[in-house]
Order: sequence, then C-alpha cells, then structure tokens
Amino acid sequence: MAVSPLAPDWLAEPRDANELAPALWSSGVARDAQGALAIAGVAATALAAEFGTPLYVVDEVDLRSRAAGALDAFRREFARVGTSATVYYAGKAFLSTEVARWVTEAGLNIDVCSGGELAVVLAAGVDPARLGFHGNNKSLAEIDRAVSVGVGAIVIDSLQEIERVADAAARHGRRQRVRLRVNSGVHAHTHDFLATAHEDQKFGLPLNAAADAVAAIRAHDTLEFLGLHCHIGSQIFGVEGFAESASRLLAVHAALLADGPVPELNLGGGFGIAYTSADEPTPLDELAARIADIVAAECARIGVPLPVVAFEPGRVIVGPSTFTLYEVGTTKDVEVTIAEPAEAPGTATRKYVSVDGGMSDNARPALYGADYAVRIASRASDAEAVLVRIAGKHCESGDILVYADYLPGDVAPGDLVAIPATGAYCWSLSSNYNYLGRPPVVAVRDGVARVIVRGESEEDLLARDAGITRSGKHA
Repeated sequence: MAVSPLAPDWLAEPRDANELAPALWSSGVARDAQGALAIAGVAATALAAEFGTPLYVVDEVDLRSRAAGALDAFRREFARVGTSATVYYAGKAFLSTEVARWVTEAGLNIDVCSGGELAVVLAAGVDPARLGFHGNNKSLAEIDRAVSVGVGAIVIDSLQEIERVADAAARHGRRQRVRLRVNSGVHAHTHDFLATAHEDQKFGLPLNAAADAVAAIRAHDTLEFLGLHCHIGSQIFGVEGFAESASRLLAVHAALLADGPVPELNLGGGFGIAYTSADEPTPLDELAARIADIVAAECARIGVPLPVVAFEPGRVIVGPSTFTLYEVGTTKDVEVTIAEPAEAPGTATRKYVSVDGGMSDNARPALYGADYAVRIASRASDAEAVLVRIAGKHCESGDILVYADYLPGDVAPGDLVAIPATGAYCWSLSSNYNYLGRPPVVAVRDGVARVIVRGESEEDLLARDAGITRSGKHA
C-alpha cells in the first residue's frame, strides 16, 4: 500500500485495516466469526438492526471495571504512603441514572456541575452525601437544592458563592462542607480550551487570594472548610503538571493549617486516554503511584501531615468503554492538490465517507480538532486500505468525525462503521443541530443489549415547538 501524502505524520500505515487497536476499544470488543464487530457477544449488525444508527454502544462490564480499577489504584497507592484517597466520577463526561448506579456500586462518589446533573444522580438513588457540586456560576436555586438535599461538598468557585452557600446552609439548619477552587497557574499540555488552571480563565480564584477566601469561609459557622481544589485540564498525559500543581497547592495548604484544619487536598482529574493508535497515555496505576509519591515527598519536605487526597476521573473511566456506530450513506473521492515540494506539485485522493450522524453526536472534532479512529463494523475486508475522512451529514464543512484514518478501499454505502473511545463528552455535548434527534445509548452485557438512554424522535423534537397544536396545525 502506498502511503498517502495527505496522511498526517502521526498516522501509521495499518498492517491490516480490519485490526482493532486494543487501547482504543473496550475489553469486550472483538470481531466475530463473520468478521463483524461484536461487543460482549452482540454483533454490531444486530445492534443496528434493533436500535438503528447512530448509536452509542457502552460495554457495561468494561465501564464498571474501569471505575473499580481507578478507585483501587488511588486507594492502594495513597495507603502505601500513609493516607487515604477519595475518588469522584466526573459526571460531566457522561451521566445517566444507570451509569450513576454503576460507578457508585464500584465505590466511587460522583461530581455534578448543574442542577440537571444533580437531578439525574438523585433519581438514580445515590446518597447525596457522596456528591460534590462544581460550577463557576451556580444559581441560587441550585445552591439551595444542593444544601437542602445534603450534598456532601460544594466547590466554592467565587467570593460571592461563600455568602450564598452560607445563607442557604443557615436557612436549612445545616453545616455545609465546602472546598475552595483555586488556579495553581500550571498549564496542562493539552488544547487551550481544555487547560483550566491558568490565570486568565473563568474557574476558581488565584492562589494568592486563597488565604482571604478561606478566612471568609471559616468566619461562617454554617460552613466547614475541607481544603483546596484544583483542576489543571483535560486529556493530560504524564504527571509533570500534577506534580507542579500539587507542590504549589501544598504550600498554600501548609499556610492555611495555621488557622484551622485542612483535612483534604483535591487534585481534580483530566487523565488522558488513547483516541488514536499514536496516543500513549500513562496507565492509571502508574499515575496513581507517581502522584502518591510526589504528594508524600512534598508533605515531608514542608513538614505537614498527609491530607486525604481526592481525584475526579471521568474520561478515563467512561471514554474507552463506548463506541459510536454509524451507517455509511455516501462515499466520494476528492482530488486534493499537493503543494509540497514546490518544484514537483501534484495531487492525491482523499476518500470522504459520509455517515448518518456527525457533530450533533460528537462535537469534539469541531470544537477542539480532536482526532479519532474508525473501523468497518459490519464486515471484514481484504481490500487495500485507503486514506479516508469520516464526515457527518450536517450543513457545515467542519462537520468531520474522523480527519484521517485508513479503511478498506471497498467501503461503501450501507456499511456500518464504528468510532471508538466516544464515551466521554460526546453524548454529553450532543445537540439537535439541523433537527437531528440525539441518538440512543445502549449498554451491552453478557450477550444482552438494552437501552439506558432513549433516543429522540421527531415527535420529541416537535413536542417542544409551541407553534404546533395537538392537531398538528399552527396556532
């Protein structure tokens, strides 16, 4: 196979365009005897026939296993250095009542960041004491509800929120536990839109404002200060950013101990996953061990007791557990001019493969330029691999799901294709652009598939249009 000059440098030629890179797929995904993709014993063709496409497909056992593994890794490594760890599942990555039950049954707590997310976890029967509540602009109603139901911790994100949470706690006769979100000034090695601890952004307070903010929190009998919270970004590989952030936070943590207890330090989440075969994220066990050593060494150096350390993984738990299934509608070979080298310009072919979803079910490529992989799901093929671009059906030139990968050259209308690692920030960022209904979410376990989030029909979309009467005529 000739390498396409349009292929990005990081994209390697596949030995076999049917091969599934294990790092990108859930543990339950394989090809069946007919060559079709199967998850937990259920073929992609059967899923498409029963539930339609586009379709988010979740490997329930894999997700549960990743949740339990994250908890075990952080608990084990922090116990090794002499303290304990608390792990919150970051609900913003993907949240439904079933997922809320799965992660809490695995022993995790849950972070929410809106009244709607709070409603979901309460509907799932989760103990409110196991919840953290984030958000840079929580409404008065959201704060009041969080306090009234007994949310375990509210993350204070601004000076105004101190008074608002204190007032709500007084009204409900509670002493509300709170954390203070601060910006450590550490810039994670990630997309600018995903880096959340630099100074010029909407979340938290600068570290030099922490002492006064904590003093204001401690001045209220209705508030209990737990500790500092920082989140340095998302899709982070390696521990260097966490190490530097922890060092800066612990210096402030030590100073705060002079005026009262600071039992906890929350280092947030943002641990990266593999979206393409070129990605090499640090394994979570290794991350936990190295961060535990870093925190223990820094506490020893500055002479403070080890706090309880909290983390908030989301993507690393749900991301690889899920793929999105689409049907190919059209294919199109486009001749692209190659400008380099200037003395010998030429052309190359890019095959556009258009599917029945798009940026409404996965906005990340359009938002961040995020790269994904793709494989044919309905069959295997011996055809020579060709460079493809997977496009959505929306009326936007930027509606691209996979910028570059290789598929068998005989990919054709009617084929099913699957994009792996779509569990995080795909359904949760989904929209009704061009009046497409959001796809259903199906969980598969032990050969059985079931809907955990119902897809939207045209009737659902029209039901919100106030200009339509029950008879279907305009009002």
